[in-house]
Amino acid sequence: MPELGDNQKTIMVFSGDLDKVMAAFNIAIGAVSMGFQVNMFFTFWGINAVKKDNMTLKGKNLIERMFAFMMPTGVNKLKLSTMNMLGVGTWMMKKRMVAKKIALLPELVEMSQQLGIRFLVCDMTMDMLGLTKDDLIDGCEEAGGVSYFELAEHSSYNLFI
Repeated sequence: MPELGDNQKTIMVFSGDLDKVMAAFNIAIGAVSMGFQVNMFFTFWGINAVKKDNMTLKGKNLIERMFAFMMPTGVNKLKLSTMNMLGVGTWMMKKRMVAKKIALLPELVEMSQQLGIRFLVCDMTMDMLGLTKDDLIDGCEEAGGVSYFELAEHSSYNLFI
């Protein structure tokens, strides 16, 4: 493990809200552009940001199928934390972003991967929700809470979003 402050930053993505996930990716991309190594640890509702758009229900029990049905699949399905207004607010926000030439969340995720940001996904949360590595976008690594703390200990800063 690198020493404290060795150019490493860690972001725990706990929220699955569009605006909060976008903030996490924007911060991560900004940090990489400044030369930092960035780790993003996705847990609980934050996992929705790295799920594939068309997740399969094959091999899932009733509870796991219910979680899959109730939770968004992929970044295109995330909603605003406030002012969602049954999806109208999210739609308006996305339209405004396109008009202002602001990268949408799928573009930020792809850019993050291209820039070498590590995506670590909480294995306990995956197990609880009935997710497998096949349900996640390419490039995700399974990791536990201990892995997060090791990264956090050796990062010069940590964010919880």
